Amino acid sequence: MSEMGITVKKSENFSEWYTQVVLKSGLADYAPIKGCMIFREHSYAIWEKIQEVFNKRIKEKGHKNVYFPLFIPESFLKKEAEHFEGFVPEVAWVTTGGNSKLEERLAVRPTSETIMYATYAKWIRSWRDLPIKLNQWCNIVRWETRATRLFLRTREFLWQEGHTAHATKEEADTEVIEILNIYKDLVENYLAIPVLVGKKTENEKFAGALYTTALEALMPDGKVLQMGTSHNLGQNFAKVFDIKFIGEDEKEHYVWQTSWGITTRLIGALVMVHGDDRGLVLPPKIASVQTVIIPIPYKDVDKELILRKAREISENLQKNGISAVLDDRSEYTPGWKFNEWELKGVPIRIEIGPRDVKKRQVTLARRDTIERFVVKEEEIVDTVTKLLEEIQSNLFNKAKEFLEDHTTTVKTYNDFKEALKKKGGFIRTCWCSNSTCEEKIKEETGATIRLIPLEKEELFSNCVYCDEEGKEVVYFGRAY
Repeated sequence: MSEMGITVKKSENFSEWYTQVVLKSGLADYAPIKGCMIFREHSYAIWEKIQEVFNKRIKEKGHKNVYFPLFIPESFLKKEAEHFEGFVPEVAWVTTGGNSKLEERLAVRPTSETIMYATYAKWIRSWRDLPIKLNQWCNIVRWETRATRLFLRTREFLWQEGHTAHATKEEADTEVIEILNIYKDLVENYLAIPVLVGKKTENEKFAGALYTTALEALMPDGKVLQMGTSHNLGQNFAKVFDIKFIGEDEKEHYVWQTSWGITTRLIGALVMVHGDDRGLVLPPKIASVQTVIIPIPYKDVDKELILRKAREISENLQKNGISAVLDDRSEYTPGWKFNEWELKGVPIRIEIGPRDVKKRQVTLARRDTIERFVVKEEEIVDTVTKLLEEIQSNLFNKAKEFLEDHTTTVKTYNDFKEALKKKGGFIRTCWCSNSTCEEKIKEETGATIRLIPLEKEELFSNCVYCDEEGKEVVYFGRAY
């Protein structure tokens, strides 16, 4: 991968295109440990933006950030049998510390329910201690054996995991939906990726949960990517870990719990949905650099004058809340810089040369449409502000159009298979609620029920597989 630019087309070899964009844009690199990756500065800055947006929203709702240990005793995981069973194949174990064999194996955090809830049992005594609304930003280890795919499938990844405890099921239900809506706002309004939201089936729900809700997005290769989940855990963990409280009625009750999370796979989704044959295309709201200013000196004529004007523009943009970088590196040509910043997906490029300084103007280039146009110096801030909004909307609308065009409603199993083969995407159909039909479809086509809409949709046919009476409208898809 010595060439700087992308050497394959997105439409011709999606997998290779994705890998090249991630590596060449400086988002990530492969680690010297099999199955792991390095988050470089460019991707970590995006993750920090996601943290910033999400932290603000959950703190407004009364959540607090904490940090629990990386190591979890095996006995904790085994306490909730269904939960433990769901994670056994992916758990990495520590058996030795220094030169001593451990008395009990320690799991390297596959998720934190068990260690957190053992502690909740100590902290919660009365209804006055509720609700507990905690979140942590941390790393997770799940021993993937399939091929590594940067951001999408690695043995270690970053996420946030929220864990709450409530006095009633109604409070827990409200929490689940509130978080789901915060996720939807983050993904649609910041990442500019449209999503479908709904409940998972019993087969697809989180191990140990009462029910699971999720956001699902469509990628350009026709596959579906789960973007986040919000679970009502019921009282399953409360009973296992003995998390009880004395209520206002002076009786003992088990708490109701929720958990929810998003991961760094969101960055992979950003690459896939918005990227093009030139590289990354970042939505302005999530880009750490919104504008890059590139001086174009002509030999040594007025070089300092151009740089001075470029600095002035950069400072003015930043003063008005627009993040700007001045690329004044003299060892690279303007053309080389254009290509590099396009590859990195910066929303707007500002070019300024000797003629521009004399005419008190600049040339703007939009990353999403590659359009270039001249703007008067006094109009730069207003124009850039408006353009950033337009780029954000344009990226979302393009992705929304693709989602709608690749959501197919079918009544028969033949049409189901044909639509899956031709277009991929979401297949909207009716299902009898029998898990046997769900399993048979997965076995025969690789498609799973991605969600049951939260707002019940009107039935329009019998079950797509068995032709018995339909009970639910569901959305199928082949997933990452």
